[in-house]
Amino acid sequence: MDKKTILVGLSGGVDSAAAALLLKEQGHRVIGATMMIWDPSLPIPKTGHNQNACLSPEKEDVSEIRKLAEKIGIEYHTIDCRQAYRQAVLENFRTEYAHGRTPNPCVICNSQIKFGVLPQAAHAQGILFDKFATGHYARIEEKEGTFYLKTGSDPARDQSYFLHRLSQHQLKDILFPLGDLGKAQIRDLARQAGLSVADKEDSQDFYCGDYNDLLNFPNKAGDMILQDGTIIGKHTGIWGYTIGKRKGLGLSGFKEPMYVVGIDAPKNQVIIGPKTALYKNTMHADNMSWTLGQPPAEEFECKIKIRNLHHAAKAKVKVSSDGQEISAVFEEAQLSITAGQSAVLYDGDMVLGGGVIL
Repeated sequence: MDKKTILVGLSGGVDSAAAALLLKEQGHRVIGATMMIWDPSLPIPKTGHNQNACLSPEKEDVSEIRKLAEKIGIEYHTIDCRQAYRQAVLENFRTEYAHGRTPNPCVICNSQIKFGVLPQAAHAQGILFDKFATGHYARIEEKEGTFYLKTGSDPARDQSYFLHRLSQHQLKDILFPLGDLGKAQIRDLARQAGLSVADKEDSQDFYCGDYNDLLNFPNKAGDMILQDGTIIGKHTGIWGYTIGKRKGLGLSGFKEPMYVVGIDAPKNQVIIGPKTALYKNTMHADNMSWTLGQPPAEEFECKIKIRNLHHAAKAKVKVSSDGQEISAVFEEAQLSITAGQSAVLYDGDMVLGGGVIL
């Protein structure tokens, strides 16, 4: 690749720092940028338990990241993304939980903020660059002007699940310098460069505290019911429950462990059942985003991840006529298919796209 000016999203962790370091060593002009998303008006306690999350008051202090950029020897800027983040990510987060779904805010943040608002706002600030790079473990392959999003070479570090909504327009201007590397290699690289973050603990996704801090909903009591409709208890708000939850249900007297197996938002009910009720072999998803701009076919076979740490499972997929919805039948029943989470489709190591589970 010809020498270019590359904007690197710096989070303060070892991965993004290593990405900047690698690009600089390759001879590119590298500029570091941190997106500011913390809003002090948010009802979140400023406690230490959340200090290693993406959304935390501590992220507002960029002095350490600035020192890191200076150590690497690159220009550094902060980019204000607070309003866009609040509208796109936090409002969606609250809306989804209010409707009994469990959203994945990192997916929205990546497609709309980190790879959208951040580089756009940097341009608006007069920062000129050719490409935008991050420390994600994923790969992009270009063939005849088409850009393919692929998994990271190290399966244990792959982050393509969180990137599946990136468009062709975005992928053509993105670099993932760490895509072919493993974590140990990255830490060694940072250690050799004398970077203070070489052995820093990995950051946690989104928020580490009680989600009720973010939701800030008033109590709304409703029934906890069995699958046959029998009322067995009360809840104080459906947003406090997610599919597969077992602990903290306040239930006793059952012969086997009981789980949340469904949430009926219109009726304000939480549905309880045995673990066997959590297994399903069918799934529906909407709001589909296709990496190549369109689905590969009306019907096809692939593997699907129903959450980030899920082992992708074989399924047959049927796509709606407008390409916005899919129905999938898994070869084997899957545990805890959860409304609001992302279903990401793979063909080998290539990301086909993904959508939101219904």
